[in-house]
Amino acid sequence: MITIVGGVYRERCMRPAWDEIYGSAGRAATAIARFGGQAELHACVDSFSSCVIESRAAFEGFQLKTTVATAGVIFEYIHGLSTPDIRREVHAESEIQVTADKVLRFGMIDGTAVVNAEFAVFDPQNADAPESFKANGSKARHLALVLNRHEANSLLPISEGLSARELADALAKQESAQVVVIKMGPLGALVYDNGTVSTVPAYRTDRVWKIGSGDTFAAHFALGWMDNGMSAHEAASIASIATAFYCETLGFPNESLLKEFKPQPLQPSERFRNGYAPKVYLAGPFFTLAELWMVGQARRDLLAMGLDVFSPYHDVGLGSAEDVVEKDLEGVRDCDVLFAIGDGLDSGTIYEIGYARALDKPVVFYAENESPQDKKMMEGSDCRITDDYVSAIYQTVWEAVAL
Repeated sequence: MITIVGGVYRERCMRPAWDEIYGSAGRAATAIARFGGQAELHACVDSFSSCVIESRAAFEGFQLKTTVATAGVIFEYIHGLSTPDIRREVHAESEIQVTADKVLRFGMIDGTAVVNAEFAVFDPQNADAPESFKANGSKARHLALVLNRHEANSLLPISEGLSARELADALAKQESAQVVVIKMGPLGALVYDNGTVSTVPAYRTDRVWKIGSGDTFAAHFALGWMDNGMSAHEAASIASIATAFYCETLGFPNESLLKEFKPQPLQPSERFRNGYAPKVYLAGPFFTLAELWMVGQARRDLLAMGLDVFSPYHDVGLGSAEDVVEKDLEGVRDCDVLFAIGDGLDSGTIYEIGYARALDKPVVFYAENESPQDKKMMEGSDCRITDDYVSAIYQTVWEAVAL
């Protein structure tokens, strides 16, 4: 039995449309139960969420112990990579006390969970100010931390210039942890296990549903490491594949489904591993506020992924053909990958796509509203085509880091 403690929240996303009650702990309970594990969920829930999570517990087969909350928390996303707008009607903080042999603890937006466990897996779930596991009095004889690179940096008082391996070693000492798993995006995950370091790959998928992917990783890692007797490396390997399944299908695998799922491991190039930032040309119209918002959003998301972005609007600006065309084409020649916003079939964007393909540059073409006929030339010239924005961003990153 794995005891899961953390937040159960309402999640709403504009594109793709999504409105569900999950949160980190709620999603982890479903993931573990669906995979055949025994789970008990401890969470604070309001009356609206309670009906949903009770029904899900009965359907999935996990146990549920709830503390009544006067109001729930809602995470509202524009898309899966956007920073959510967190809505709370009441700002009272709750404290959950849990004593159990095996505990998966998530950081919470509406309080904290004090854990006393033999084995514990902790995912801080906080990009701004992640909390140390033991800061609230939590104790575990055997502790594993599962976190991303940014959270790992934030937990240490001095982290500048440290490699992922050095971060893991420092965190293990600071937090008295046996295991530290640091997720590193395209580079996969570094696994520190009592001084031994290994890595597991990330995987390519055709589509990417980002919301909750970290919860899924933590759940499958906890199940493998605490319940199924796997090494930390084995548990992280299973967790990475299960997360790819979740991103691809927006579903939770059982054992047979995961065995049949064969995603392609991402293989970053040597130059990327050595610190090279791939160059991406951002092609798209920028003549209306909506178009400018889309270009700005894509530029921010690609930069956040560690890419070097050339945006004609930002880096060249408006002007006559004599002023801008050669500078734009030079940007295409210099790039590793071209990311194209295709809705509207802007003539300049279409020209840039053709120019990039003539130079054998990879092109990711994102368009939600264009017909197969209008996308025929892009399809026939081996562009990667998707109608989902988050998937398009990830496809661009994966193309870029592999070169």
